[in-house]
Amino acid sequence: MSTKADQKIPELDFDTPALKRHRKVRALKDRTAGIGIAIGGSSVILAVLLICFYLMYEVAPLFSGASIEQKDSYALPAAESGKSLYLTSEEQTEVGFRVAENGDMIYFNMADGRVIKKEANPLGEPTAFALESDTSRMMAFAYADGRVLVAQQVYKTTYPDGERLITPSIEFPYGTEGIQVAEFAPRHLSIRNNDERMTIAVVGDQQAQVTRVTKDVNFITEEVELTETSTEIPFVAGTHSLLISGDQRYLYVANKQGEMSEFDLRDLDDVSLKDQIDLVEGNAQLVSMRYLLGQSSVMVADSAGRVSQWFNVRDENNVEHLTYIRDVKHPTGLVDMAMEHRRKGFATLDDRGVVSIFNATSSRQVINERLSDDTATMISFAPRANGLLLEDAKGLHFFAVDNEHPEVSWSSLWGKVWYEGYQEPTYTWQSSAANNDFEPKYSLMPLAFGTLKAAFYAMLMAVPLAICGAIYTAYFMAPGLRRKVKPVIELMEALPTVILGFLAGLFFAPFLEENLAAAFSILIVLPLGILLFAFLWSRMPQSVRFMVPDGWQPMLLIPVVVLLGWFCVAMSPVIELSFFDGNIRGFITNDLGITFDQRNALVVGFAMGFAVIPTIFSITEDAIFSVPKALTQGSLALGATYWQTMTRVVLPTASPGIFSAIMIGMGRAVGETMIVLMATGNTPIMDFNIFEGMRTLAANLAVEVPESEVGSSHYRILFLAAFVLFTFTFVVNTIAESVRQHLRKKYGSL
Repeated sequence: MSTKADQKIPELDFDTPALKRHRKVRALKDRTAGIGIAIGGSSVILAVLLICFYLMYEVAPLFSGASIEQKDSYALPAAESGKSLYLTSEEQTEVGFRVAENGDMIYFNMADGRVIKKEANPLGEPTAFALESDTSRMMAFAYADGRVLVAQQVYKTTYPDGERLITPSIEFPYGTEGIQVAEFAPRHLSIRNNDERMTIAVVGDQQAQVTRVTKDVNFITEEVELTETSTEIPFVAGTHSLLISGDQRYLYVANKQGEMSEFDLRDLDDVSLKDQIDLVEGNAQLVSMRYLLGQSSVMVADSAGRVSQWFNVRDENNVEHLTYIRDVKHPTGLVDMAMEHRRKGFATLDDRGVVSIFNATSSRQVINERLSDDTATMISFAPRANGLLLEDAKGLHFFAVDNEHPEVSWSSLWGKVWYEGYQEPTYTWQSSAANNDFEPKYSLMPLAFGTLKAAFYAMLMAVPLAICGAIYTAYFMAPGLRRKVKPVIELMEALPTVILGFLAGLFFAPFLEENLAAAFSILIVLPLGILLFAFLWSRMPQSVRFMVPDGWQPMLLIPVVVLLGWFCVAMSPVIELSFFDGNIRGFITNDLGITFDQRNALVVGFAMGFAVIPTIFSITEDAIFSVPKALTQGSLALGATYWQTMTRVVLPTASPGIFSAIMIGMGRAVGETMIVLMATGNTPIMDFNIFEGMRTLAANLAVEVPESEVGSSHYRILFLAAFVLFTFTFVVNTIAESVRQHLRKKYGSL
């Protein structure tokens, strides 16, 4: 009889065909899964890199240099008329225009210098010439008998046989007889014109005079009637340059030494000397004094190679003073200066034939090249700044200019800039305006600041509530209640942010403004009320307390929170009347000196915090709930309390997940668009005041990208803002991952 010990246990055969097929299928599945995961991960990385490269591709032209290339050279058109007093061209750079010394007005072909039309000056050779502005194309000639003739360039474009034909002409809006403005021969002339009046200033050998022509429309005949008023002004010896301000309020008269006298022209019956300013430094002499586009900034070039910018700034008494703002310098002396017609740019020509092109706002030099080997005397921009005319001893030279983004520099993007009309240097974002004289303001600092401000207030609300709620839900709450609470909170994340922004901007913001006292009182009343209720509940008889299952006690707080919230709102008028004289907003604005806007950072903190809470809560709760039960049970078995176990065992173990939750929540807050767009007022200001709004990078992109011109500086700077946001997120996530790995190593042994 055999025993169990004598019985042989059959050996398993792992080489059966079925098992072999199973192993092969399993290995194939493993390899397929590995390849799929690798492809998916690589695709994500590739997509992120492609986004980064595309942003860099759009941004790179901002910082690329400008270029200038000679296109045509030819003898001076109608050279017998003398050297040029003024050079320019029309929009398409097909027809050039110059005013000669003898007063002739000559149109010529820009490609070969061929004279298209030559119009002799109706009153002969002028004693002075002035340009009203490059954009108006209006100019004035003064004559020995004291008359001033006003002329204007006109271009008519037609398309016979489908080809563009530009027909130039000269018009005389005030007639060909001229306006009698003085009884002496003017040597210097300045003119400024608008729809209501025209002001003409002339300076002779020993006299100076200002004439104002007022335009009135006859209601019967609808003809424009002109009324002339003239007055003498103090003579400035050695006058070199005259300028009338754009609003025709001031006259600037400068001599060769750069000493400028400013006269107030608002009342021609009482013209007074307002100020005297030294425009140049040392022994340098004045070369040119011109208005920048917009007729706000006076650009002064001197023989020492310095070009300075001046504009009016109000002092503490609200009085305007022409103030030095900034300058650029050359190693050698200057002979001429030209202004761009549509941007805040200018070009300089020195005595070596070197042309430099700058942008006044950014103080950026984009071109510095020698364009002439002979004695160069004059430069001028084409209307679109895509061409440059240079006159020297050999004749005229036309250069094509590629200078797309001169207003962008590191200092203009991230530093303080003193903009026209501002009292001091500021960080300002204002990308567009209603007129063409606008100075673009592309500082990214207010947008970056607004992004961090919105994220800070959102995280200030979301982090404590989300983490504390996750701790209680994962560690203290009854399992049955947890299974109901956690999905409800996670469901909040599915709410569209545009709905939250809509509710925050149109409902919550005005509600908060009307019940501001309740908003502050609830921060005190609610915690104290919950603690008081908890204390009273702990003193209740056990028979009452045991009626609520363990872990379900938070349900009792729902009516308490609702009741306390209602109480604070109901008491808001009483609190406001008792402590703030019935107007808490007035108290904040007038007594505390804090600006209050209805849509502000407090509204964003509540609304965006509400949107961020589910993200932080869900990840934190999962991290805490995933801590091995053996750790908590061992800690409790060794005599630690629940609180000690939570703070010294559970939280350190879950800290990598909690930190990741905070970083992901912060990324969510930084990239949020619709809430901040609808609930902040979208104002790009730099103020940490919780009662003022802001504009974030993401919201700015949503607002301005659809309206920007493709390829423009504005368009590319918006892509730069997107790249900054991308880089910020990348850096934060990299730091977060490094810290998370460090925490895992530190607490992995628990």
